[in-house]
Amino acid sequence: MSFDPDLTACAALVERADPWRFRCAMAAPVAARRILFPLYAFNIEVARAPWVTKETMIAEMRLQWWRDVCEEIAKGGPPRRHEVATPLAQAITPADAALLDELVAARRWDIYRDAFEDQDHFERYIGQTSGNLTLIAARRLGPVNEAVLRDAAHAIGVAAFLRAIPELEAAGRIPLIDGSPEGLRHLADSALRRLYDARRLRREISRAAAPALLAAPQAEIILKIVRSEPSRVATGNLPDPQASLSFPLRALTARW
Repeated sequence: MSFDPDLTACAALVERADPWRFRCAMAAPVAARRILFPLYAFNIEVARAPWVTKETMIAEMRLQWWRDVCEEIAKGGPPRRHEVATPLAQAITPADAALLDELVAARRWDIYRDAFEDQDHFERYIGQTSGNLTLIAARRLGPVNEAVLRDAAHAIGVAAFLRAIPELEAAGRIPLIDGSPEGLRHLADSALRRLYDARRLRREISRAAAPALLAAPQAEIILKIVRSEPSRVATGNLPDPQASLSFPLRALTARW
């Protein structure tokens, strides 16, 4: 099953900019990659939009462009011609587009230097970014229980956010409500408990949807390290998901 130029471009973008999700997508059946690559390429385009310029107005305009794409898809019509937007519209439903619009809106936090308002704000950010992206990817592949899925996606999102802390702080952002060692331990422990809750209900996620959650075991490793050695967050001394030696077996067995 061959890819058209747009899907090939999406795959290449994911391979360059998000090699871990590229690896997870490549573990899925070829038909599933037609869904995962446009979704993950969209996420890359949105995630980097606030960072390509120091002009807040331009960053806002870049995010608004993607919100307009989501609106076009949500209305059931073809979106504007774009190598990511075009295959994305073929991969998702109008309801999915509404969730992606929430994802784009949440990324406005990345533009400014304001801290999260409170812990609820931080958790909404993780839920609307990692949560929405993972939910759409999973349910386009197979049946899922949304609540179970979101617990696992929360852990994945928090682990990725913790790995990004040094870069965010270097850019002048205030990424954590409580950056103390105890605050970091609590954040990691809470995310781990949600992951374990999801695993206890693993059967609520179909095997077909499992490729969307293959990042969960590496997220678990990162969160356990932060819980026991929170100082490693500030130094950026957390495992690279690419280094996971157990990934081939997990991909083969669809165990997350």
